[in-house]
Amino acid sequence: MGLTLKQLETFVAVAETGSIRAAARGLHVSQPAITKSVRSLESGLHAQLVQRTPHGITLTAIGRSFLMRVRVAQAELRRAEEEAAGAGGGAATVALGFGPVAAVMLAPQALARFHLESPGAGIRVMEGFPPALLPLVRDGTLDLAIGPKLDTQLEPGLTFRPLFREEFVVVARRGNPLLKVRSLAQLVDAEWATLWKGGLPNSPLDRIFSAAGLSMPRQVMQCESYNLVVSVVARTDLLTLLSRRGLALPLASESLDVIALREQHPQLTVGMFTRADAPLGQHAAVLARILVSEARALARAP
Repeated sequence: MGLTLKQLETFVAVAETGSIRAAARGLHVSQPAITKSVRSLESGLHAQLVQRTPHGITLTAIGRSFLMRVRVAQAELRRAEEEAAGAGGGAATVALGFGPVAAVMLAPQALARFHLESPGAGIRVMEGFPPALLPLVRDGTLDLAIGPKLDTQLEPGLTFRPLFREEFVVVARRGNPLLKVRSLAQLVDAEWATLWKGGLPNSPLDRIFSAAGLSMPRQVMQCESYNLVVSVVARTDLLTLLSRRGLALPLASESLDVIALREQHPQLTVGMFTRADAPLGQHAAVLARILVSEARALARAP
């Protein structure tokens, strides 16, 4: 039995809502029609994809794996439709994600160039950390993502192209008494604001304290916005780790200074994540080329 797009659409709706009723409401069909479609899909696959629980519908292990495949297929279909529409004069959309550092230092120039070179293409941008962005690249929701490679091993189904290395330094507001400190051990009891989720493995904060054999300090604020972290640190005695290039930007350079520690500063490789099993679409390939060009210029800058 062949699968139909309607069956797949219904299955995704049930999986995302966790409810037959909510899926029916979202697709504007009856609940029995949703149930029939899912059962027909399971029958055709000879596998159980969903199971009922007191709290709604959950996916079986096979169902979770199948959902990932379906999302990839849907993303490829959307991409094919957009490319065909673009060839016929319609609009196409490129979806990409940026880590907080890349969003500040790389995104503005690259997106401005892309808009000039591909004026008919739309752009959808997300900002976040690799754990949130990479699954979206893998399932085709995002065409690509720019961010740091935190793990030594790359997630299955993805490729990584290094773009530049970034050094992170400890900073505080001007006038903060801790600017006189020279040892990281003296900052263990300080309060920190970070551009990284608490406990994120191999983050700059984790790297610098682990390398010194010190316990992690208290992180009282974690967020995904460079501007917010800089603004809060400039108004408080919180400390943070910023990329050295990011510190040179006006918002930070006017209010923050580096704490000149003896310890070696952590470095991360920032690069481009794409799917390993699918080529980039026409507009995404143009944007990728621009990102590489801008990253090289950034790496050469003093």
